[in-house]
Amino acid sequence: MNSNNSLKHELLKKIEKNDVKICVLGLGYVGLPLAVAFAKKGIKVLGFDVDQNKVAKVNDGDCYIRDIDPEAFRGVVQKGNLSATSDRKALGSCDAFFICVPTPLDKFKKPDMRYIEQAAIDIGKTMKQGVFISLESTTYPTTTETFLKPILEKESGYKEGFDFFLCFSPERVDPGNKQYNTENTPKVVGPLGKEAEEIARSLYGKIVQSLHFVSSPRAAEMVKILENTYRLVNISLINELALLSGKMDINIWEVIEAAKTKPFGFQAFYPGPGIGGHCIPLDPFYLEYIAKGFNFDLSMIEAAGRINNLQPYRMMNKISYALNRYSKPLRGSTILFLGIAYKPDIDDARESPALQVMHEVEKKGAKVLYYDPYIPEVIDDYGREWKSVELNDQLLKKVDCVVFTTNHSCFDVDHIVNTAQLVVDLRNAVKQVHIEDDKVFKL
Repeated sequence: MNSNNSLKHELLKKIEKNDVKICVLGLGYVGLPLAVAFAKKGIKVLGFDVDQNKVAKVNDGDCYIRDIDPEAFRGVVQKGNLSATSDRKALGSCDAFFICVPTPLDKFKKPDMRYIEQAAIDIGKTMKQGVFISLESTTYPTTTETFLKPILEKESGYKEGFDFFLCFSPERVDPGNKQYNTENTPKVVGPLGKEAEEIARSLYGKIVQSLHFVSSPRAAEMVKILENTYRLVNISLINELALLSGKMDINIWEVIEAAKTKPFGFQAFYPGPGIGGHCIPLDPFYLEYIAKGFNFDLSMIEAAGRINNLQPYRMMNKISYALNRYSKPLRGSTILFLGIAYKPDIDDARESPALQVMHEVEKKGAKVLYYDPYIPEVIDDYGREWKSVELNDQLLKKVDCVVFTTNHSCFDVDHIVNTAQLVVDLRNAVKQVHIEDDKVFKL
């Protein structure tokens, strides 16, 4: 049997020569950009996903992630540098694995580890000696060492640090961000041992401009949780302050802009109908889950989560209040929501607060419609199927209330405000109101 040192050097030689074959498990918002980044460097990449539709699209050169350049995508597929499969047996030919599968929470806010577990089993059953494995899926600290590693060792019969090398490197994908992408976003890496660090440095160094190594996978796992807990707590704080400001007849947006003039000690966060996306609403609760095992209560996260969960209900009350000012009840009114993506100019509705607000409003007896140019249809957490309507002047004049839930840059805000009967602005889309003030209700 080869020593761990010779296995490491063999893999490093392959990486240096671009002779290494990479497998990315999970071809979503994290995995596909990572796969393309490696493929653009001339490295052979195999994408693995159980979704046959994604596999077919990749192999056809049909890019379904908006942030990826479609021409670059087709180029790496046509050159044979990127292909996809749902065949687990194909994993056996790969030298390095990047696990980018989902890590949702169940209804009790407990981490659902099925996807990481299955990825570990699939890799373990097929992998050869000397492979490198990096977990990028967001999870609770200790996952790599106490959950992933034992499964890999059991299924493969190999020993970590001798027969294969392991690390955790949190994804930092920000859908819709035009400035930062996989290549120019600094990469945090938490390796298990010096051999894993050398390999990670060589492999990630192919595609990432800046690497930052920490002492262990659990430290890297905590980095990701810290980043998003910080945002959850601060956004929840500003959401509460926005509601209080409304009761005190204070414009919270004016307050934030003024606070931003301080050149130190303040970072602006903005209120809205709630927090969406695949990170902020979920990640802090991975930490809360593992903290219970150490008999530690994270009261700050619990409070922030409670505020965020209440926000859609409070937004429903805001809409009801606006209608009442016009002597209209919520029940029986037609409400048009503009934008259901969780942030502007993307096609991602995961954990979108807009869907939660729509659910609350419909539950109170209103007729709910939505328009989003990026998301023609969606199914919410309650199994309700929604389809985007056509936005036109006739509709804007007809509905009882228009609600800005996502401030897409393509919205003609002035025209919408001037045409609609009533507007509730939950995103500060209406920055300058040129009509009677009582027609527009701000968060």
